[in-house]
Amino acid sequence: MNKIRTFTMFLLLVAAAAIHLSVRTASAAAAPGQGAEILLNTYVRNTAKLQKNNFGIPLFLESYEKDERVHVDVYGIFDHPFKGIVNALKVPANWCDIVSLHPNVKACTYRDQPGAGLLTFYIGKKVYQPPKDTRQVIYNYRIVKQQQNFLDIILSADAGPFGTENHRMRLEAMPLDGKRTFVHVSYEYSESDALRFAEKAYFATLGRSKVGFTETGTDKDNKPVYIGGPRGAIERNAVRYYFAIQTFMHTMRYPEQKRFSMRLSKWYDLTMRYRRQLYDLDKNDYLAFKATEHKNQLTLQQLIAPVVK
Repeated sequence: MNKIRTFTMFLLLVAAAAIHLSVRTASAAAAPGQGAEILLNTYVRNTAKLQKNNFGIPLFLESYEKDERVHVDVYGIFDHPFKGIVNALKVPANWCDIVSLHPNVKACTYRDQPGAGLLTFYIGKKVYQPPKDTRQVIYNYRIVKQQQNFLDIILSADAGPFGTENHRMRLEAMPLDGKRTFVHVSYEYSESDALRFAEKAYFATLGRSKVGFTETGTDKDNKPVYIGGPRGAIERNAVRYYFAIQTFMHTMRYPEQKRFSMRLSKWYDLTMRYRRQLYDLDKNDYLAFKATEHKNQLTLQQLIAPVVK
């Protein structure tokens, strides 16, 4: 009996770790991306959703599970000119400062390559962890398309933690006017049979209270009931990354020496608008952990020589 109980707990812990490590480094849209025309049509069809939604800001999401894949699309409006977004996000190094705002990304390093780049995510628990205690996932960074009115960037990793595969993180953007940009962030990954089995046990016990943003109905008090399970997990992390990109753009207008601390505080405050889904740490703990992790990130980056071909 003790062996069975121990094995069950092991599965739950594996599932919890996998959800934090793989969903968060999860991915983007369907292989071809949406393209400028489709993205424009999406914006036109959903102007009402952008004006009125559960988030209370110009933001909505859609998600699904199909076969072994979990997918989410987040759409929203940034109050930033398209040109500024292109200039910031076409730099691979900036993505390390973006993704490391996530509590589970303990550090990120980059290597420049002709026409592309490599990003290494150091994935761990939400509490502080040194890089040596984390798992590394290597992403290929690529600008798929950069035009006067459209940007398409994809981060892809063939393999992730716990047997997950085909991780994709994708950003598409198009200008709405001189000051605003319509942004699409999408994520996708493939699960292994072992992970799906462990997830069922995790979400039935330890992860039962964790939810996403999609409403599935109402309870007896007429309060919304939200999606749980893998879809809920990927929705939470998609929104975390969306806010990380938005926060990065917001702080670009300030002096460089002030940006890091401002990013941390701004990102935390944004996520706490949706405490039911996104609360993980008290703000003081988050700021302290990230300050130390940022120092680790700088040290790791200094040890990397540029890739020259």
